[in-house]
Amino acid sequence: MSSPLATAPPSPAADTGHAPFGATLAVLAATALLATSQLYGMIPLLDRAASGWNADPASLTWLVSVFGFGYAAGFLLFGPLSDRFGRRRVMVGGVAATAVTTALVAAAPSAGIGIVLRVLQGVTIGAFPPVAMAYVGERVAPHRRLVTVTAMTTGFLAAAVVGQLAAQGLAAAFGWRAFFLAGGAAFAAAAFALSRILLPDGPSGGGSPLAAYRTMLRLLPAPGLWPLFLAVPVVLGPFVAIYTGLQLTGTTGLLELRASALPVILAVPFLTARLARVPGPARAAAALALAAAGVALVGLLEPGTLGLALLLMLVTAGTAVAAPGLIDIVVARAGAARAPAVSLHSALLFAGASLGPQLAAALTGHGLRALGLVLAALLAAGALLVAASRRGPA
Repeated sequence: MSSPLATAPPSPAADTGHAPFGATLAVLAATALLATSQLYGMIPLLDRAASGWNADPASLTWLVSVFGFGYAAGFLLFGPLSDRFGRRRVMVGGVAATAVTTALVAAAPSAGIGIVLRVLQGVTIGAFPPVAMAYVGERVAPHRRLVTVTAMTTGFLAAAVVGQLAAQGLAAAFGWRAFFLAGGAAFAAAAFALSRILLPDGPSGGGSPLAAYRTMLRLLPAPGLWPLFLAVPVVLGPFVAIYTGLQLTGTTGLLELRASALPVILAVPFLTARLARVPGPARAAAALALAAAGVALVGLLEPGTLGLALLLMLVTAGTAVAAPGLIDIVVARAGAARAPAVSLHSALLFAGASLGPQLAAALTGHGLRALGLVLAALLAAGALLVAASRRGPA
């Protein structure tokens, strides 16, 4: 799995010093896990939050969605800003701000205020992922970049399981607000660790952020890229939707179902070298097709806990392979515009994840069958788009 920005040229704010490998890998991977856990962790809290606020659980799926929209907006905002103000400043400031916004979610007196605070929480932590990737490309020694990015990517993916398990456990023991109080404390610790471990920024510099935004607009219709950008939202959207649907339909054994996906996520990075032998478009298209088969069978069979766990493992495997695979293709085809292309890709990825809960809320009234089949159709369409993109210029 290659880094989206590992080969990007250094920004004017960077110098040639290499970051300490072990400490950098640990703090970036841990913060990656923590960041995206806040997206997925809300899913098992929907029923308890609804009870506390006297609201309908389906209506509270917006608490998941608006975080994802804010997260995506943060990618677009802070990636270009870090070119001018420095990677370390933006990362530390964003993570420190997230400690505050996360704790405020725990204090929200109503669903409406909670939704507003979740948007702010998403925006502030959106300062971390794209800037961390750029930092790795500039400050980590070249021969250490792949393993560092692999560790970060594993953190982002593992958050889908770890975030839900942590939220479910904390809510059962201390109430649903405990997940956000613990998260606020963890983000404060992460901001402190980042401030101590990341190398200082050089003098402020870089081009205008507006230039990066103009480049993103030019990339959207680019041949060979536009089919990929259309496919990107369906990578995480169905993944989030199926777990949200299981929560809303009261499926039993949710703890076991969530835990069953973790070994798959942890295994994928060890298969990177083998998977890299398959051309990127074929690999990503096949992964999306695998996920489509998994959710279709969930809908058609409506199996028990064991069967559902096995099918969710297929969905997880497809998602975990498709997500980095699409990044690799976008980077290869964007050329010198790879940094804006990755910011755009990441924003679309989490915009899709944000729509997942709304799909689940709209379709679970008709049962898991309807949800599974609609999600399968979306994933199949994404696979076809990626496969068709092979005919576009690289």
